[in-house]
Amino acid sequence: MKDTGGFGVFIAVLMLTGSTASPGYTQDDAHGKSVFKACAACHATDHTNRVGPGLVGIVGRTAGTAPGFPYSNAMKNSGIVWDEKTLDAYLESPQKAVPGNRMPYAGLKNTTDRADIIGYLATLK
Repeated sequence: MKDTGGFGVFIAVLMLTGSTASPGYTQDDAHGKSVFKACAACHATDHTNRVGPGLVGIVGRTAGTAPGFPYSNAMKNSGIVWDEKTLDAYLESPQKAVPGNRMPYAGLKNTTDRADIIGYLATLK
């Protein structure tokens, strides 16, 4: 076997840490549901629109398309399909992810809380 100066080991470690360091859907949906309580003032977990749109089926849905909700043009024209990555970015900083959207929320900075809430949202089908 050719000596690569540890490069192969470095790549293997990088691959392993990369696969475990991504936010990923969590197994702690209960914590996600608990974190979601702060969101429930504006968002329902079914199709009911409140101050914000209902979030049932959010994972896989195109942004700005929940029936009957008056979205901002920024959200309707964002082209975003909600998945783990886009939800993580949006929950971290809504105005950075979709400039001009109307959600009056500064963002959820804790990465574990974001991963858990995304895992919980994925259960809303």
